[in-house]
Amino acid sequence: MVSFINRNFGKLVLIVLFCLWLVVLFAQASPVQLIQEFGLFSVLGVVGAIFANATGAGGGVVFVPFFNYLSFSPQSVVATSFAIQCCGMTAGALTWARYYKRQHGHDHYWKALPSALMLTIPASICGIGFAQYSSQSAKLLEQLWGGANHLHVAFGGFSVLLALAIFASIPLMKRTHFEKDLKTKDLVLLPFISFVGGIVTAWLSVGVGELIAVYLIIRGFNVTMSIAIAVIISAVTVWSALPYHAFITDAVVWQVVVFAGAGAIIGGLLAKYVVLAFSVQRLKLFFGVWVLILGVTSLPIL
Repeated sequence: MVSFINRNFGKLVLIVLFCLWLVVLFAQASPVQLIQEFGLFSVLGVVGAIFANATGAGGGVVFVPFFNYLSFSPQSVVATSFAIQCCGMTAGALTWARYYKRQHGHDHYWKALPSALMLTIPASICGIGFAQYSSQSAKLLEQLWGGANHLHVAFGGFSVLLALAIFASIPLMKRTHFEKDLKTKDLVLLPFISFVGGIVTAWLSVGVGELIAVYLIIRGFNVTMSIAIAVIISAVTVWSALPYHAFITDAVVWQVVVFAGAGAIIGGLLAKYVVLAFSVQRLKLFFGVWVLILGVTSLPIL
C-alpha cells in the first residue's frame, strides 16, 4: 500500500485537488451560471501558469494587465493574482522539486539549489511582511509610484526593466559550464534581492522570482536550476502574501480564482515539460518580447 502511494503520489494529489474543486464549485448557489460567467478564466490560468513556471516569472505578468483591462480595483488585481498563483506556482514548485530530487539530486551544477532557497525564502517573506503590514511601506509606495492607484504605471515600468534584463541574460544561456557554489557576495546579495523582490511582489504580485532568476543566470548558474529556484521561492512568497488579502483587505475575487486557479494547477504541472522540450533561449526571447509589449502598453505614453 505504501509503495503504491509513493509511486502514484502525484496522481493521487491531483485526484484529491479535483474532488475538492468539485466540492467548492457545487457548493455555490448557482454552479451552472458560475461556469458560464467565469469558466473561461481557466484558460487564463493555464497560460499564466505555464509562462510563470517555465520562465521563473510570476503569473502576475499575465494576470495583472488582464485584470486591469477588466477594471478590477488595484487591491483586487493584486489579491486575485496572488490567489491564482498560490495554485499554479505551488503545482510548479512541487513539480520542479520532484524533478530536482529524481534527476539532479547529485548533480554538481544543481548543488546550490537548497542553499539558495534558504537564503532567499526568509528574506522574501520579510519583504512581503514589511510591504503589507508596515506603515512605512505605504509612504514608500506613494513616493515611488504615487500610490496603489498608479499600479498600471508601476507594473509597466517594472515589466520594461524585466524584459531588458531577460534580453541581457539570453547570451549567457549558451554556457556549457556553470557555477557550482555560492560565493561570499551571493550570501549578501541573494537575501537583499529577495527582500526587495518581496516588497515589489507585495505591490505588483510579480518581482522576486524574476529578480532571483535573472541574477542567478547572470552569475553563471545553470539556467534550468535558476528557473526552478525562482518558481519555488515565488510559490512560498505568494502563500505568505495571501492571508493579508484573504482576511484583511478581503479583495480576492474568489469566483475568478475557482476557475483560473484550477487552470493554473494544470499549467504549473505542464510548465516543466515546456522548458525541457524547447530551447531555453527561444523561450526567454519570446517571453521577454511579450513582457516588453505588456510593459510599454501599461505606461501612459500610449
